Amino acid sequence: MRAVDGPAEAYARIESAVAFRLFADRDEPTLTVPEQIAVRLGDRILAGELAPGARIVEQDVAAAFRVSRGPVRDAIRMLEREGLATIHPRRGAVVTELSIDEVREIFEVRAALLETASRKNAEVRPPELVAALAAGVERLEQLARLDDDGGQYAETVYRLSIVNARACGNRRLARTVTALSLQTLRYSKLGLAARSRRQASLKMWKAGLAALRRGDAPTFAALARQRVEASGAEAARALEPTPPTRSPR
Repeated sequence: MRAVDGPAEAYARIESAVAFRLFADRDEPTLTVPEQIAVRLGDRILAGELAPGARIVEQDVAAAFRVSRGPVRDAIRMLEREGLATIHPRRGAVVTELSIDEVREIFEVRAALLETASRKNAEVRPPELVAALAAGVERLEQLARLDDDGGQYAETVYRLSIVNARACGNRRLARTVTALSLQTLRYSKLGLAARSRRQASLKMWKAGLAALRRGDAPTFAALARQRVEASGAEAARALEPTPPTRSPR
């Protein structure tokens, strides 16, 4: 029988679970040149270095990577497939805008899938998953204390969600959660930016871990859904247009 990882090893497993966020459904992927470009651009988009609506200029990217425009076009199509870029005919590509309608739709689907994966996991209680989530919750507790975590809380939640989905034994479900988790990452960073929101999320993660340890599948599954729904609702609120202020007469 394989020994269960300690906290350090369990968290290292979480960190390595997603070698490249854009291709997280692969195990230790070997990337082509277009894929390498897509990973680099995707990371810049997810980090906010390329803002929603910003143009992705093929020639500039080709010059930066010292390649022809062909691999850049392929990379941009990969970003479009993952919802990170939008290609407009005759106008070129831009970073996909964040949308209230999209956040509501994809968080609804993601919540349902993670609820299903969590219920299956709590019925079995894989020791490696329990160890990984325990290590992840410790990391979340550290990040929840910070005034500005730089988006790392949402990044950790992103990895924990993938680890949770992969453990359930349904590969199609895991692949779908992985794709949706990438698409929701920018929204999750909005929804978990405030320390109060991270602390509220942490309480649900702790309660979920306790439920998993005792094999309480309904509670573990319900908390997984609640966490996703709360994050999506907060992201939608952050995207609501600010009403104009009236100037005093």
